[in-house]
Order: sequence, then structure tokens, then C-alpha cells
Amino acid sequence: MIDTEEQINIILRGVSEIISVDELKQKLQKKKQLRIKLGVDPTAPDIHIGHTVILRKLRQFQDLGHKVIFIIGDFTAKIGDPSGRDYTRPILSEEEILSNAKTYTQQVFKILDKEKTEVLYNSQWLYPLGITGLLQLCSKYTVARMLERDDFNYRYKNNFPITILEFIYPLLQGYDSVAIKADVELGGNDQKFNLVVGRELQKDAGLEPQVIITMPLLEGTDGVKKMSKSYKNYIAINDNPKDMFGKIMSIPDSIMLKYFELLTDENMNEVKKMVQENPRDAKSYLAYLIVKQYYGEEIAKNQQEEFERVFSKKEIPSDIPVINVKKGKYEIIDLLAEFNLVSSKSEAKRLINQGGIKINSQKINTPNYVLDLSNKNAEVLIQIGKLKFAKLQIV
Repeated sequence: MIDTEEQINIILRGVSEIISVDELKQKLQKKKQLRIKLGVDPTAPDIHIGHTVILRKLRQFQDLGHKVIFIIGDFTAKIGDPSGRDYTRPILSEEEILSNAKTYTQQVFKILDKEKTEVLYNSQWLYPLGITGLLQLCSKYTVARMLERDDFNYRYKNNFPITILEFIYPLLQGYDSVAIKADVELGGNDQKFNLVVGRELQKDAGLEPQVIITMPLLEGTDGVKKMSKSYKNYIAINDNPKDMFGKIMSIPDSIMLKYFELLTDENMNEVKKMVQENPRDAKSYLAYLIVKQYYGEEIAKNQQEEFERVFSKKEIPSDIPVINVKKGKYEIIDLLAEFNLVSSKSEAKRLINQGGIKINSQKINTPNYVLDLSNKNAEVLIQIGKLKFAKLQIV
């Protein structure tokens, strides 16, 4: 195992806050394998690269010889984490939670080392806690203390409802740390309150308190809002290589350095120089590195070359999907939506108004355009945006 100072340097990369560095050093100097905790509530089926900021930090701990305790919050998901929310989350069914949990365990091992990961479900200790244990847990915190939390305070001052269940949530997450005797817990910036609760509950239980490490929230492809499926600005780790590469190439230059720091292991001094000298090539290299993580070097290189050929050299892709259509006349908006070339008719209208739809290299200027496919021998190439193509084959 490498020395403590070198471990600290690796661990601190990209970190927002750590409570505290001195305590982490003390734990590392004991030369024992630390228990590194991450708890996730399976409230949605997909993991995006914003989630991987923390998963990559966990993997760094694993590579340093430590063990990750990956907690699936099948119990806490029924409440829903109120962190960063100005509304009460809907309660999920048992079936939804377990279905999402299954996809999580499949996806996280694209990053984590399965041999150095222990997967646990917090229902294992929260159900046996019982009503007596829950009452004891609730006695540890006051309402005033809960209202110190920014999101609760905001909702209280603006008369947005806060349920008693939401007050209980941080206590249950904190109890997870007691149950597994966590040495370190990771979370996003918005998780700090919950992580501190775990630390204090450990002290109350006579345990050595966990070190808290918070990581930045990654902006999505719009460069403004945090990456989220609900904002439609996310890059899923299950995206196909072409889509993943293209989405990364679409991010604003302003957040490129943050992506490099949080999603790669590149030397940041060299990256800053690269971004300053040639931001276009730097972004292409970033996209290559991220696709490589999930699909390997050969596929990443192919996607980089294909993007360069299509985008920079204005050539047509080599793998255009072919769609079979019947002879006839089609309103372009209906056609694009029917064959899932756009997510909705409103998106089709927006793209047309922006000049983003071409048929046989000619821009479509009106949403009312009608495509005549009466000639069976006609070849029709549709381009959606800069990178998406489809060929219509008349049958």
C-alpha cells in the first residue's frame, strides 16, 4: 500500500470538502483497510456520468487497497431523499425500487471493482430497528436543528410543505453509517447535512466518526443545470458509443476543465494547456477518454475518427440506419416523430426553425413541409442536427 501522503493527494483531487483531512490521515496511518460508504436510493433506472464522479472516487479508494460498502437504499427510497428539493418526492412502490436496484448493481461495476465491493440493502437493518428503535433515533435531533438545513429552511420560509418523513430521512441515512461502521462516507455537495448526521450518530453510538468527503455536482450538456434525466441534459453510461461521444462534444467549453478533472485521471496542468491552445481537439480527446472507459480503446478511437469525418470534413457517416417506409406523402414533423428520429413533434418544429433538418442536403425551412415519397426509386437522406442521419427506403 502506498504511503499516506500520496494516498491523500490522490483522494483530494476534485473534492469539494473533507471533514477532516487530519482525521483521514489518522485513519490511513493505522494501515488498515478502510470501509468506504456510498448509499444510493434507486429512484430511477439509469446511472449517468454525473453519478460517476463519486463512483470514480470510490474506485480510487479501492485501487489504494480499501473496501467499498455500496448501500442500496431500498428502505430509504420509499421516503425519498429531500436533498436539494423544494417539493416532496412521490413514494415509490416496492416493485419499482427493486427493479431500479437491479439496474444499479449492473451499471456500477462498469466502474467499481466487484471483488472489492460489498453490496448491502439498508432494509437489512432498518426494518429490524422497529418502532422503538425509530423513536430513539428521532430523539437524537430537534426540529430546529433540521431547519438549519438549507433546503428545509427554504421550504419552511416559502410555505412549501415538509413532511415528518422527510425529517426522518437524514436520521435513517445516518443510521446506515452506524450499522456498517463506515470509516469514510462520500456524497455530493447537496448531501453534506445527511453525512454530518451519520457522523454524529456514530459518535453517539460510541464509534469513531466517519470522515466526510463531498464531491461537486456535474453540470449537464447545457452547462448550466446539474446533470439530471429530468432536465434532459444527461449522458447515460449505457448510452451507445456514438451518442456518448456526440453528447460530450456538445458540452460548452466553459465546463470542459471540470469534466476532465472529475471524469478522467489526466494531468490537469497539461489539460489546461491543451484546452487553451486548441479547445476543439481537447474536447475530442475528452470524449475519446470517456467513451474508452466504457467501451474500450478501439471503439473510442473509431468514434473519434467517425466524428471528425462527419463533423469536420462534412462527410456522411458510414453506418446510417435504413428506415423502410411506404409510398406516399408525409408531413415532415409526423415522419420524424413516428420513426423516433426526434423525441417529440415540438422538438422537430424547433429543429426545423433552427435550420437543423436537412433532406438530401437541403435545409427544410417550414414545419409544414410535405415529403413526397411517391417515386419508389427515390433516395432520401435525412439529417437531424449535425450528427444524426437516416436513410429512407421506399417499400
